Amino acid sequence: MKAERLFNIEGKIALVTGSTGGLGNVFAKGLAENGCTVILNSRSRKKVEAQVKEFKESGYQAYGYAFDITDGEQVKGTVEQITEQVGVIDILVNNAGINLRAPLEDFSDEDWDKVIGINLTGSFLMAKYVAKEMIKRKSGKIINIGSMQSELGRPTITPYAASKGGIKMLTKGMATDWAKYNIQVNGIGPGYFKTDMTKPLYENPEFDSWLCSRTPSNRWGETEELLGALLFLSSSASSYVNGQMVYVDGGLLSTV
Repeated sequence: MKAERLFNIEGKIALVTGSTGGLGNVFAKGLAENGCTVILNSRSRKKVEAQVKEFKESGYQAYGYAFDITDGEQVKGTVEQITEQVGVIDILVNNAGINLRAPLEDFSDEDWDKVIGINLTGSFLMAKYVAKEMIKRKSGKIINIGSMQSELGRPTITPYAASKGGIKMLTKGMATDWAKYNIQVNGIGPGYFKTDMTKPLYENPEFDSWLCSRTPSNRWGETEELLGALLFLSSSASSYVNGQMVYVDGGLLSTV
């Protein structure tokens, strides 16, 4: 089978949570450029409307829905609305996430709940309600965005690491439950890419020097370098790949 057919996602409906900034915007554009109708999401209606306008001006098929992924009733209602107004979601990218930094002994209960709620519970709720229609059709792709911290810890970000470690096991659990319905659930674990979330790191000369020397590729990743894994996991090329985390990290996890 030719590659253009194997990786073809044209005409699919894809929902990307947290699409208005950082990697979410990159993922949404990558799917749109390859022929998907994209559903854009943020809690901010203003941000979603601005992104929809930008996408449509670029010639992409795009719709926007502002809702809170940590609110089960909002998620359920919005997924039903999308299904009725746009169509059944073929590809779900659980991208929305936050990171709050503090020594673990000083980390507030409220901030713990916020990090776990958005990064882990939100991914569960989105997948749960999107999967209901996928199960009926016996077809679907769910891509959970993990992190290097799905495997590694770092000082001051233990709750984030816990949430992303949870994403790895949530991915395996979803695949175990839903593979029989021809739903493939996999994850992408980005290494270090320059985004708003990593700004405190790449603006720190000491960390920048350490990271480049620590990573076999000797550099930060370019965000577009995540699109190969995204297209692979979104397409029929990965029809027998399930429950896996694909780390796009310049080789960092492979060396000490």
